[in-house]
Amino acid sequence: AQCGDFSYEADGAGVTISEYTGSGGAVTIPDAIQGRPVTRIGDSAFYDCTGLTSVVIPDSVVTLEGSLWWDYGVFSGCSGLTNVVLGRGITHIGDYAFYKCTGLTKVTIPDSVTSIGYKTFQGCIGLTNITIGNSVTHIGSYAFSDCAGLTSVYFAGEPPELGWGAFSGTRARLYHLPGTTGWPSTYGGRPTAVSVRPDPVILDFGPHFGVQTNGFGFRIAWATNANVVVEACTDLAHPAWSAVSTHALKDGWVDFRDPDWAMHPVRFYRVRAE
Repeated sequence: AQCGDFSYEADGAGVTISEYTGSGGAVTIPDAIQGRPVTRIGDSAFYDCTGLTSVVIPDSVVTLEGSLWWDYGVFSGCSGLTNVVLGRGITHIGDYAFYKCTGLTKVTIPDSVTSIGYKTFQGCIGLTNITIGNSVTHIGSYAFSDCAGLTSVYFAGEPPELGWGAFSGTRARLYHLPGTTGWPSTYGGRPTAVSVRPDPVILDFGPHFGVQTNGFGFRIAWATNANVVVEACTDLAHPAWSAVSTHALKDGWVDFRDPDWAMHPVRFYRVRAE
């Protein structure tokens, strides 16, 4: 079926965009067609659309499908594509999805994504930095290979499983937050380093986040030897933040526990510099 610039297929689970028939430029993919959510972008849907300059993928999309044929990924060969916004509902970015999108300069992989496929960003020579969300557990072989301009990859979580040559042919340094574990001095053949954010952050993932034996807790990451204040409130609509505790980040991180969390029906937290 056809809706505007999009050919699509519908089933009980939602809509798959099978082909883009427009002229390019800035494109926003709809979150619904004929009342059904757009959940997938089919392999080669935007293949070789050199006139495409930017694309916004809605939160309704769960999967960017992998290529059924060599290099026929969703956005393969879109050399004019300079900006992509990936929706916060995407869990999988398939094989060859952005293969040889040479105009891309930076990409942010949202926290919803768990896997990045084979040669997903291979040959994106304009790509200089990538931010990878905290839920990614697998990065496929050659996913970022031959991205000659790639110098910085920022990981929000623990080190994922890497396929062969994931960062081969790049000059990337892999940065991770203080307090995340499992990072050796080199990973996937590339050097690693601790990344310091401009402000303290709550690491809302992993074994340190959630209900613990001694209260609700989470890990805080920031600068070594900095002091932070944890504050809490019970209503975000009309917040009255109050200090819960103060902590020193001896090695750039600290684990916070709130033994009184169960005394409140709802409790929200934030962290700031002292």
